[in-house]
Amino acid sequence: MRFAAIADIHGNHLALEAVLADIRAQDISDIVNLGDCFSSPLEAGKTAQLLLSLALPTVRGNHDRYLIEQKPESMHVSDKAAYQQLLPRHLDWLRSLPAELIYKDEAYLCHATPKDDNLYWLESVSPEGHVYPKPLKEIEALADGIDLPLILCGHSHISRLVQLRDGRLIVNPGSVGCPAYDDDKPYPHKMETGHPMASYAILEKSASGWRPYFRTVAYNHMVMSRIAKANGRPDWAAALATGWVG
Repeated sequence: MRFAAIADIHGNHLALEAVLADIRAQDISDIVNLGDCFSSPLEAGKTAQLLLSLALPTVRGNHDRYLIEQKPESMHVSDKAAYQQLLPRHLDWLRSLPAELIYKDEAYLCHATPKDDNLYWLESVSPEGHVYPKPLKEIEALADGIDLPLILCGHSHISRLVQLRDGRLIVNPGSVGCPAYDDDKPYPHKMETGHPMASYAILEKSASGWRPYFRTVAYNHMVMSRIAKANGRPDWAAALATGWVG
C-alpha cells in the first residue's frame, strides 16, 4: 500500500502542479490532503480549480475554516486575498470538509491536532519566539485515543517524523506551497524550511510497518514570489524565493 500526503498548499498552484507531477512519476494514484488549501496573496482561484477536480480525501485547515466562518472585512489579509478569488462552489467545498478523517482504516488525518486546528503537534514555541521539538509526552498526549498505526498532520509547514513509544508514527509532510512564514500565536515566531522547494511525503506500508519518504520538488518558485510582491506582500515574496522570512 502506497499513497502520498500533501498539506498547506496555500494558493500556490505552480507548486501543486509540480508535486502532482512528481507523485505521478512515482506511480502513485492515491493522495490525501491535510488542509490549508487557498489562503495566500497568490492564486487561490487557479488552485481551487485544480484541487477540486482531483476529489482528494481532504481535511479542513484553520485557514480553510477562516474562509467560511469569518466575514471578508474581518479576515486576515491572506485569507481576504484568497476569498476574493474563490467562487461559491469553492466555498461550499470548504464547508463540506471534515476536521478529521480515517483513511482506509490505516491512517488518521487532521490539519494540526485532533481538537485544535491552530496547535502545532510536533513543535512548541517559547515566549521568546524559539521553535523547538515538543516533548514526547506532550505529543503522545495529543494522540491519545487514536488507535491507528499512522497519524498525519500539517500546519507547521515543516517536514517531520516522530515515532511514539508504542510504535505509532506521526508524519508531517511539510508544505506544498509556503516554505516559510511568521505568526503571532501562541507567541511571535517564524517557521522556516530554509529552501524554496515544494514538499510532500510518500507513505508506504511493508511487512515491517509504515515508512515515510519525504520529497522536495523544484518548480518555478520565482514566478510565485513575483506574484506575492506585486500583491503587496514582500514577506511572502521572500519566503517563496528563499525559504526564509524576509
